[in-house]
Amino acid sequence: QIQLVESGGDSVQAGGSLRLSCAASGDTFSRSCMAWFRQAPGKEREAVAYIYTGAGTTHYADSVKGRFTISRDNAENMVFLQMNSLERDDAAVYYCAATSTIEYSISWCPSRPYDVWGQGTQVIVSS
Repeated sequence: QIQLVESGGDSVQAGGSLRLSCAASGDTFSRSCMAWFRQAPGKEREAVAYIYTGAGTTHYADSVKGRFTISRDNAENMVFLQMNSLERDDAAVYYCAATSTIEYSISWCPSRPYDVWGQGTQVIVSS
């Protein structure tokens, strides 16, 4: 079973950058779908980026494409979210999530059930 711990949330001015980290434990990490979700007050949780850890392939929501980058370090069992050009609408609690089953392609990741979640890390964006 994978366990996840996020870090890196902070308060930043619009236009700034942050890097979120997710430390994962578990023996399926190297062939998992992992994702960053976010939830702002009064809004539904949304996925912003997916990564298939087996190949490092990625998929992004349109709202963050070109500004956010998801990456992984399989040797350290880490997943990162580099967020650049932050906007007020990016403010939210960000969650790292993973599938606990072995996966085979990034094409699976957006539709797989994410059943392992971290505790969340707060991102505040001020103008």
